[in-house]
Amino acid sequence: MSTLIVIAKTPVPGRVKTRLTPPFSPREAALLAAAALEDTLHAVAETEAGHRLLVLDGEPRASWSRSFTVVPQVQGPLDRRLAAAFEAAALRDPGPVLLVGMDTPQISPELLTACLPADSEDATLGMADDGGFWCLGFRSPRRHDLKGLLYDVPMSTDHTGADQLWRLQEAGLRVRSAPTLRDVDLAQDAAHVADLVPDSRFGTRFHVLRRRLGAPVGS
Repeated sequence: MSTLIVIAKTPVPGRVKTRLTPPFSPREAALLAAAALEDTLHAVAETEAGHRLLVLDGEPRASWSRSFTVVPQVQGPLDRRLAAAFEAAALRDPGPVLLVGMDTPQISPELLTACLPADSEDATLGMADDGGFWCLGFRSPRRHDLKGLLYDVPMSTDHTGADQLWRLQEAGLRVRSAPTLRDVDLAQDAAHVADLVPDSRFGTRFHVLRRRLGAPVGS
């Protein structure tokens, strides 16, 4: 079987998508984050998998437990939280695992299925336009030193993706590149992604909020 992981924060004003403020208010930024998370959870829930984990920082909502096992995030920097998320998945199943965040609401079940590592590779890594990565997968997570592969990789930089790729390759893993995506950090990112998926929850909410502002956003 396979496992899909979503690592996310509960959308609370002032705690999520703070770089969307301005032009959006903290409440509006949280609404956009909530829409992005719901689109992500929907795509993952529609993808065939043996297990689906929502590794969450914050209080869960009842509806999320219908399709996901909700696991609290460990304390510490992101590299530690990512390693712990993969370890939680490996405890449940030794098969392929793919982790995504909540910043790419344009993902689809078809894309997620294609990004799961295949028999001929050890890992998959999907780069983000800003230099980070939007997905990371392992074919057999129990066979790897997950802490060694993830700990102390600098996060939230314009070279995080390249540093993570180097770490995987330095450990001798066969890594396949997944498609590069743009994640939602700034207003121009939000506008770009909303135009890609205008009928999604995220696209609909972004365009409603942009009209309310009465001024160009993300241009």
